[in-house]
Amino acid sequence: MPERRTVALVTLGCARNEVDSEELAGRLAADGWDLVEDAADADVAVVNTCGFVEAAKKDSVDALLEANDLKDHGRTQAVVAVGCMAERYGKELAEALPEADGVLGFDDYADISDRLQTILSGGVHASHTPRDRRKLLPISPAERQDASGSGKIALPGHAQEDTPPADLPEGVAPASGPRAPLRRRLGDSPVASVKLASGCDRRCSFCAIPSFRGSFISRRPSDVLGETRWLAEQGVKEVMLVSENNTSYGKDLGDIRLLETLLPELAAVPGLERIRVSYLQPAEMRPGLIDVLTSTDKVVPYFDLSFQHSAPGVLRAMRRFGDTDRFLELLDTIRAKAPQAGARSNFIVGFPGETEEDVAELERFLTGARLDAIGVFGYSDEDGTEAATYENKLDPEVVAERLARVSMLAEELTAQRAEERIGETIEVLVDRVDDEDGVIGRAAHQAPETDGQVRLTWSDDVAAPAPGRMVVAKVVASEGVDLVAEPLGIEGGCTEEAGR
Repeated sequence: MPERRTVALVTLGCARNEVDSEELAGRLAADGWDLVEDAADADVAVVNTCGFVEAAKKDSVDALLEANDLKDHGRTQAVVAVGCMAERYGKELAEALPEADGVLGFDDYADISDRLQTILSGGVHASHTPRDRRKLLPISPAERQDASGSGKIALPGHAQEDTPPADLPEGVAPASGPRAPLRRRLGDSPVASVKLASGCDRRCSFCAIPSFRGSFISRRPSDVLGETRWLAEQGVKEVMLVSENNTSYGKDLGDIRLLETLLPELAAVPGLERIRVSYLQPAEMRPGLIDVLTSTDKVVPYFDLSFQHSAPGVLRAMRRFGDTDRFLELLDTIRAKAPQAGARSNFIVGFPGETEEDVAELERFLTGARLDAIGVFGYSDEDGTEAATYENKLDPEVVAERLARVSMLAEELTAQRAEERIGETIEVLVDRVDDEDGVIGRAAHQAPETDGQVRLTWSDDVAAPAPGRMVVAKVVASEGVDLVAEPLGIEGGCTEEAGR
């Protein structure tokens, strides 16, 4: 009997990439591949790259080179690049990085097993040729569902035309229905992401994502529900809804308020403890959505708002909308309905034409916003974006100075916001328990990996809760953005009963 082929998936970038990796894992497992965690133990190392900003691209290249080194002293025979960087640059990446034995785009995902087998056997598969994916779907959102359902346009995370095998391996299942993508979980975390949609119709002048992720297209509610039910059956306790822009969900299905209807249905899925919505556009927030996010049981009042800046002139140059006062009013509206609501955002400093007055306006907003988590990035040109053609570029030294200055302010402000939470009663979803850190989890205002964590002061004579358990606790201290909390009880029983 021939030895089974082994493959490892190395994932970089955002939660959307993590979902794509699990789709690839499902396809490969269904076709007989053994999935291993360590690339050194795999015949093929598949690196799911990120192509968002320069730092992410560098990380992706480093990961490919690191995997390539395994070919000299490990089992690994081939290294293959997939994901956003591979989709965005294709042949250019292949020429610049001959260490990669293959560069595959989204169009190759449906045939990933055959592609890897060809490469592993010493054959050559032509490197992906990039194309503007915005042109693959109709301009009218209402016409996109029919076009995408043909199966001729690759949309990672969306239903496919082909029917999956009837004898799927254990742990592999269609996310929902007979035409849904296969998915296999990588790891046993109690939290998992679910795609609401893919692509983006916004034309922010600094962002290249629509060109390689394509136009916005929603997944059907039944697909999202089915995948969520399957994840809950796999032991997932928290689902995070992801896309490039969740506030646009449903516009191509004839109902821009579809998210408000879907959330209560997701919250009713047996076994789930939390539903979290990420990637919200401030300009598209509406009263009904705020109401649902702040009042629906198990839907956490968490607002991942893409502000990017608050000075009106900079926002207009970014092809975005709003200003400091309108943004602060939005946050006030949210907190009036849910005082403990979490809010986070990312910001770009050093944008072409940004003045000292603009930076001061951004600092005014940050000071008043009381955000739980803040990401600050220095502007850099992105290939193919409108902003790359702008005049009035700032000197790199100026960008670096503003980045350091605003980052320092952000660090101080988020630490202050964490201090404000001392005395609050919170529900902590346990993520992990280990000898070094103890019991670590997250409150409702903390998304995985980005927004800090909660360390529970667990007594040594009481059995620690397993990952996925929900603990009611009181915040007693803060450490930067992280919180320290004293357990009050575990859902389904008090702390003394945790180990029984």
